[in-house]
Amino acid sequence: MNGKDGDGFEIITEPIESKNPVLFNGFPGIGLVGNIACQHVIDELEMVQRGSIDSKYFPPIAVLFDGIVSMPVRIYESIEHNLVIVISDIPIHPTISYGISKKLVSWAELVNVREIVPIAGIATMSGKHRVFGSATTRELLDRVKDLVEIFQVGTISGIAGSIMTACHLQNIPAIGLLGETRGQNPEPRAAISVIEALNKIYGLDIDTENLLDQANEIETELQKLADQVKDAEAAPPRKEFPMYG
Repeated sequence: MNGKDGDGFEIITEPIESKNPVLFNGFPGIGLVGNIACQHVIDELEMVQRGSIDSKYFPPIAVLFDGIVSMPVRIYESIEHNLVIVISDIPIHPTISYGISKKLVSWAELVNVREIVPIAGIATMSGKHRVFGSATTRELLDRVKDLVEIFQVGTISGIAGSIMTACHLQNIPAIGLLGETRGQNPEPRAAISVIEALNKIYGLDIDTENLLDQANEIETELQKLADQVKDAEAAPPRKEFPMYG
């Protein structure tokens, strides 16, 4: 399937065999929550790559896996779990978020996607790892209201917000999930919370033990970095000598 209509985006895939699948998507953003969660689901379910999205608007880079070139925005499928995932290794600039969101949602409609689930992060100062949910219809919101915190009032920024808006405009059911983080650093624990929510909402059984190990490793490295910064700030200033005079 080749989805190209002169808008600068091209979706190239093999046939999607799942019937009315759910579509998860994760793009780089706060805490890399969407990327981490989606990649973990792909690995755990041993999903098969079906295609990719290409665009003249993407940055001029090549993504490598074990030395082999791969597309930066990829599409995976698990027929067994009736699931499709779109994951990106490159940030999507705000100026093209509308275009790629519209293209993605239109393609999802062509392959009879049942509903779309944009996954992203949301920064707070609480130190918790709650999952905030939103939806395009009251029925969908009622379905998740006892499983996540409802995002009552506010805005969803970035491409996750653009996809939710595109779904609303094109009458495609969508549930947005935002994992709570404390900042921009990669946040596997927030991704774990999102995966646990996905398990409940969609009856999945995705193990997160490996991801928890990664969380511990990342937190250890960040603590080392914080300690180094603290030591540097505490060190007495060096006496500078003028080069001239």
